Amino acid sequence: MLNFSKGLVWVFGFAIALVTIYTAAFGVIDEIYQRSLTVGASVVLTIFAIPLVTIYRTDSKFVSSLQWAVDFILLLLITLALYWFVGVYDELESGLYSFLPNDLLVGAGGLLAVLELTRRAFGWPLAILCILAVAYAMFGSDLPWIFAHAGYDAEEVLRTVWYSFDGVFGFIVITVISLIFIFIVFGSVLEATGAGEVLLRIAISLTGGLRGGPAHAAIAASGFFGTISGSVSANVVGTGVFTIPMIKERGFKNSFAGGVEAAASSGGQIMPPVMGAVAFVMVDVTGIPYLVIIAAALIPAVFYYVSLFVAVWAESARTGIEAIPKAERTKLTRDDWIKSLMFFIPIFVIVGVLIMGRSPAMAGLWATVIGALLGLMNPIVRKNPMILVNAFAKGGEQCGRIMVAVAAIGIIIGVLNLTGLGIRFSNMILAFAGSNLFVALVLVALASLVLGMGLPTIPAYLIIVLIMGEAIEKLGVPKLLVHLFVLYYGVLSAIIPPVAIAAYAAAPIAQANPMTTALQALRLSFVGFIVPFVFVYNPSLSLVTDFEIIPFIWVLMRLSLAIWIMTTGLSGVDRTVLPFWSRILRLVLGVCVLLDFTEVQVTAFALSLLLLYFEARRKPQGGI
Repeated sequence: MLNFSKGLVWVFGFAIALVTIYTAAFGVIDEIYQRSLTVGASVVLTIFAIPLVTIYRTDSKFVSSLQWAVDFILLLLITLALYWFVGVYDELESGLYSFLPNDLLVGAGGLLAVLELTRRAFGWPLAILCILAVAYAMFGSDLPWIFAHAGYDAEEVLRTVWYSFDGVFGFIVITVISLIFIFIVFGSVLEATGAGEVLLRIAISLTGGLRGGPAHAAIAASGFFGTISGSVSANVVGTGVFTIPMIKERGFKNSFAGGVEAAASSGGQIMPPVMGAVAFVMVDVTGIPYLVIIAAALIPAVFYYVSLFVAVWAESARTGIEAIPKAERTKLTRDDWIKSLMFFIPIFVIVGVLIMGRSPAMAGLWATVIGALLGLMNPIVRKNPMILVNAFAKGGEQCGRIMVAVAAIGIIIGVLNLTGLGIRFSNMILAFAGSNLFVALVLVALASLVLGMGLPTIPAYLIIVLIMGEAIEKLGVPKLLVHLFVLYYGVLSAIIPPVAIAAYAAAPIAQANPMTTALQALRLSFVGFIVPFVFVYNPSLSLVTDFEIIPFIWVLMRLSLAIWIMTTGLSGVDRTVLPFWSRILRLVLGVCVLLDFTEVQVTAFALSLLLLYFEARRKPQGGI
């Protein structure tokens, strides 16, 4: 039975991939049918991809039969609910349709199927959030304070979240279908052709002379690969199976090896040019051109990775790990550089097509086609072309799983629109923060970390920005910086305990405790958490918003210095082990350098340089 399920998953995945390619080339076929059938196919695919018997394994044939019966019931529920939705939609749009009890039962069955498959694919956090949203819509009129609403019955709730384009089948569904699916397929194709392995070899070669060695290579490779991967977990697994064992071999602790990969893979989602495909969703949500978005995201992403590089170097120095001897370093061959074209040419194609003014979907289509053709450079792919076919099926499967989360988020968005909770929540933040931008940013950052936990990048970004974004915009922060701010913290939620999905993906590979791995990732990227605040207070860092060359250079200098002194202060080592007073002083000066007061900035900057100068003269010199 499980083999039959795997076969069906392959068929559904390949079909979704084919429809994705057609849609990217010729546009959406029919919105009503494509929204509903894509959600339905995705739920069905996930039922067979994650059957209950694989989650709750048992030796009892009776229990196993019950589990298959539950899956069969879910299959019937989603099929009937979608058939019903398509059948009554025209009458619903006309406003002449009267709801009957059967409509409510069928719609509730569809919601139940979506919620259960969300739980299976993404765990309890998102499923519980959806359940709470529905419960709030139905019973929230009895709540106190700003949480109270006018009150809605089951018909009004289901009419919004199931029988309309405001809920499960909302605008996010068609955005993901028309813009994001093709990039998920593209990433699957690149992974299958071996482009990731070549990138890793290049990263290892380029970082071999640094103390961190493979740890630095993991950071570089995850930055490259993560930009095309729409999933932090997929990024961790895709590069971590190679990098984590190598990091451990150099003498780093297991949890540290996993933490490096988790932190680096999370950052890949904010690295241009693809940004895990979220850049294209941001284009659709904000109306801001793609090139403007990736330009604004570039410097903050680079500084995040710089902070990781410095943290790994400091840990290497603290533990006495030296650089890989020159004779043992990976040497790149002509074949490696040729194979690297499998990655770099499709990326250049994406940017080039977009510069020409074509749609992101068309850019993704051309990149996918060229990536598949260039994959034939790999002799293994040439001997077995089914690798590419299976890559399309795997990409379609990943699309299906993402769509289940998107459908679930539609429930939350439908409730927010129905009840107006999002606006009231923003008003509450503003009321609490007053006119203090810093307090508002802290509240939004904390909320973003909580709301993003356990979710893939795109769903996390959408939920956060729809709930939280308006609060910061009302304080005068430019829209682009608002969206990058919440995206940044939504991405970093992947390493925040207790959920920490990136750490849970890395820990088994590293043979480490997931919570210890998460804490290591959090420590490594701690300074990186400051970067979003810096670009909000210093818009020139975005390159496109209120850009001025002198403030830009000044913030580059301050942020670079702050990253160095704060990271070394946290690690307790610079050229040698630092005394306790120096560690505390470095942390204080690092914060002061970034404060929004010119006199404090200049004073702290000068004192930081003096501290580094006198410590360098007083202590033995060392090298990277």
